[in-house]
Amino acid sequence: MPHIIVEYSANLEGQLNIAVLLEKIHRSVLESGVFKLGAVRTRGERRDSYVIADGDPSNAFIHVELKIAPGRDAVTRRSIAQAVLDTIAAETKEVFAHSGLGISVDVNEIDRTASLRLNNLHERLSAKGPPPKRAAS
Repeated sequence: MPHIIVEYSANLEGQLNIAVLLEKIHRSVLESGVFKLGAVRTRGERRDSYVIADGDPSNAFIHVELKIAPGRDAVTRRSIAQAVLDTIAAETKEVFAHSGLGISVDVNEIDRTASLRLNNLHERLSAKGPPPKRAAS
């Protein structure tokens, strides 16, 4: 955990590099120090059908949902949400300056009752050694 789902309106693709946005969100969550590398999964979901505010087709949105395992306190959850919001705000400054843009971030705890997982990522990452350092962008 966490699973990070980034929904975005299709009209952002010409104005924003979505792959870079996903990478920066992913990195900001890792840099929180709360989650192990093998636990973080980030994916984008383009939305082609949407109506925002007054229906102006230039209005856009980004909504991020972080699904995390239970047990983190409210301060930690809020800190992670703020880090993601800050990352998106920095990456979308230009869009925000000339278009209607709604940005939201929700951190939700998963109910473990019926949430099952199977993965080998932690073991594979341990075998690989530490990840290479990336240049700041």
